Parts: sequence; C-alpha cells; structure tokens
Amino acid sequence: MSPITTHILDTALGSPAAGVAVRLEVQDGDSWQLIGAGTTDADGRHKELMPEGSLRAATYRISFDTAGYYGSLQQKCFYPEVRICFVVEATDQ
Repeated sequence: MSPITTHILDTALGSPAAGVAVRLEVQDGDSWQLIGAGTTDADGRHKELMPEGSLRAATYRISFDTAGYYGSLQQKCFYPEVRICFVVEATDQ
C-alpha cells in the first residue's frame, strides 16, 4: 500500500465520497512535482497515490476536486478545490 493514502467522507450525505479526483504533489524548491493522481473508490479511499518505499522527508500537497464531485451529484459547491499541505519529517513513523 502507498505510504500516503486518503479517505474522504461526504458528511452532508453521511457516506463515503466516491469518485473524487485526487492529486498528490511534493514540493521541489518553488514548484510542485506530481507524484500520483486518481479518483476515490466506492469507499471514498485512494490507496495508491505513491509507490511503496518512495516516501521521503519533504513537504507534500494533496488536492481534492470537490467541484467535480459535487457537480456529478448536481449540487452546488462552496469550496471548488480543497488543498492540504503537510510536512513529513520522519519517514518511519
């Protein structure tokens, strides 16, 4: 399994958010390099964002296409995209 995974729940519907486009990037100086991308499964999970053993100490960014998800449900979206930046310091934890 990928060392970085995600699990998205649609709290408004009370169910997993299936079909959400996800991107994982790593910071490289002033730019971002794409590591992996895909969509969440029926359980709202994406388990294969990066190859096993490839995690390194760095700053990462994961982005979720919430506009596309809510558009597929024919609902309006307040946040069209959600981005979370995080720092991995110890790759063995």
